[in-house]
Amino acid sequence: MNRKSFLKLLSFSCLFFLSLPYKLLISATKKILNPELSEAQKNIMFNEGTEKPFSSNLLKEKRKGFYHCANCGNKLFSSTAKFDSGTGWLSFSEALPGAFKTKVDYSFGMRRIEYHCANCGAHHGHVFDDGPSATGKRFCNNGLCLIFKPEN
Repeated sequence: MNRKSFLKLLSFSCLFFLSLPYKLLISATKKILNPELSEAQKNIMFNEGTEKPFSSNLLKEKRKGFYHCANCGNKLFSSTAKFDSGTGWLSFSEALPGAFKTKVDYSFGMRRIEYHCANCGAHHGHVFDDGPSATGKRFCNNGLCLIFKPEN
């Protein structure tokens, strides 16, 4: 094989690898670590589903503390970043540093930024640029993906 053919083959191989679907690329990092997750939690966290708006008990949570990933326990949000967006989902103005990895999501005919737990890869929601604080961000999170731990 000559050098030109080798470079072509290498280029096509790289393109093929880069074009693999996102789910296939991160499937190894998405693992159920909490065997007690409900089917609804598994659907949201591993099939990128969503819960019904206004269905989370955490919407009424007012205590100081932290919100953790329901799958791996990773600390994701401080209660001080929570606000009522009126959307029916938990909303936060910022995540804790390094809590999430993001990807672009084109489902529903629009461009959105989807975020996943940096530790276990579980889907949590989408982040929008319409938040009320200085960050301008609104992390729209499914309540079933979170566990609240009050500050003591």
